[in-house]
Amino acid sequence: MTLKRIFLTFLITCWSASLEAAKPNVLFIAIDDLNDWIGALGGHPQAHTPNLDQLAKRGVLFTHAYCTAPSCNPSRVSLMTGILPSTSGVYHNSQPWRPAMPKAVTLPQHFTQHGYWSAGSGKIYHGRFPDPASWQTYFPDQKKNKPNDPLPAKRPVNGIPKTAHFDWGPVAQPPKAMGDYQVADWIIGQLKREHDKPFFLACGIYRPHLPWYVPQKYFDLFNENEIKLPPTIKDDLKDVPASGLKMAKPQGDHAKVRKHNQWKKAVHGYLASIAFADEQVGRVLNALEKSPHASNTIIVLWTDHGWHLGEKEHWRKFTLWERAGRTPVMFVVPKGISKVLAQGTKADTRVDRPVGLIDIYPTLVDLCGLGENKALEGQSLVRLLADSKAKWDRPALTTHGRKNHALRTPRWRYIRYGDGTEELYDHQTDPNEWTNLAGQPQHAGLKKELAKWFPRKNAPGAAAKKK
Repeated sequence: MTLKRIFLTFLITCWSASLEAAKPNVLFIAIDDLNDWIGALGGHPQAHTPNLDQLAKRGVLFTHAYCTAPSCNPSRVSLMTGILPSTSGVYHNSQPWRPAMPKAVTLPQHFTQHGYWSAGSGKIYHGRFPDPASWQTYFPDQKKNKPNDPLPAKRPVNGIPKTAHFDWGPVAQPPKAMGDYQVADWIIGQLKREHDKPFFLACGIYRPHLPWYVPQKYFDLFNENEIKLPPTIKDDLKDVPASGLKMAKPQGDHAKVRKHNQWKKAVHGYLASIAFADEQVGRVLNALEKSPHASNTIIVLWTDHGWHLGEKEHWRKFTLWERAGRTPVMFVVPKGISKVLAQGTKADTRVDRPVGLIDIYPTLVDLCGLGENKALEGQSLVRLLADSKAKWDRPALTTHGRKNHALRTPRWRYIRYGDGTEELYDHQTDPNEWTNLAGQPQHAGLKKELAKWFPRKNAPGAAAKKK
């Protein structure tokens, strides 16, 4: 090789390295089963979330963000692939997604293809396996997404028989014994060190997923006698069609909770678990601020879906109502690191337009200046990050099972089940969705217009996991 060629090769290598160094890092924080019970969203007046609230004030908080599916597996798969459940056929937790989408390029894979080091820890995908194809490094390893948690000595703590992990109460061990604490520790370790490539670093916090077992100190933040229950009314389900009742299962969890006088205790357990999760997020954010990467790292935080705690006589997710669909989503983009958002995000900005988790993948691709993935079905949120009042006409779509869909506009939630039955709620006058207006003739035109946003494709369900 001639000296000239050696010199040119050296220049090209240096140029390529400088381009990679110029790309912003991404800290990608996921929280499991957290609804709007954070101070910044006001979902519960007693929520203790100082770190999440501080993050919301540092950048842009989407106050009306919604999952594409109210269930861990389809929601996370949709976000990570950018493909809707109605396109993939992955509607439920029981459906392994990789066999259904073998060629899908996940969000971290896309970043890896564009020169990033993609690593993760904790719960990013549903199930035990973190999807080895997505990551170059994973903690604890590629066959286990999080360390084990300690358990109370006697279970169930709540005295409700045959409830599996539907339980709540303190554990005797300290916070550092918890899996989420160890996940945060590993992420903190990655933030402390130098990297020869820009990084896509995913931190998956498992709580407040059931069971709500966290150390006593987090329960002690709340006086159980003063716990406030979520707003409910008697006979809330009287105007809900049979398909909605089937999802709600009022004679299941809710009946058990009331029979065993556990409603306040359950809310206490959820609030304690949220406080624990918030503390882990705070530890990670503090580590980033002290690291050499603080000024060149985009932060995005999201949760996979909402959660019911007795509203509409239902617990958990698995419905098409507001409580199961609404999720916190936040972005912080430092100034000068993104070509499409040169000024970065403005502090303490709230975006009220309804958006979906499906929009996170294309947004990060835009912010980091990566190549296009034509399979993506979401839309970049960059225009809303730049201007909270920018035009955004598309409703947020949530799907639970084939042909069961909900649309959320700034004012309305419109639900249509596979059998054609409907629900319609006016959030301007009915934020708790207590009055179903779908049968009123004056709303026929509204429903017709909204129905244009339902998916045209409703893929057959992917094969379920063999039992």
